[in-house]
Amino acid sequence: MFAVIFKAKVGAQDRHYIDTVAVMRDLAFEQYNCIDFIAVSEGEQEIAISYWHNEDDIKRWHDDSKHAVAQKLGQQKWYSSYTVEVVEIKRKYSFGE
Repeated sequence: MFAVIFKAKVGAQDRHYIDTVAVMRDLAFEQYNCIDFIAVSEGEQEIAISYWHNEDDIKRWHDDSKHAVAQKLGQQKWYSSYTVEVVEIKRKYSFGE
C-alpha cells in the first residue's frame, strides 16, 4: 500500500477551490482506485493524505488532465507553497476498528 501526503500553505481559496477539491477526490476514487482520502486544515496549513494500492494508480491520477488543471490553479492562486510525498506503507496496525 502507498500514501500520498500533500502538505500546503494555503493562499486565497474560493468556491471554485472547494468545487475542484470535490472533483479531484471523486476522480481519485472513481477512476484511479484510491482507497481512502483524508484532508484537514488548521490556520494556513493544509494536509491531505490519500491511500493507494500501487504507484501506477498514483501516477495515472497525477497525470490526469483534470488534475493537471487543478495543480496549475493551485500554484497560481490557491496555495503559496506545497510539498508532495509518495510513501510506501511497510506496516499497519490499529485498535478498535
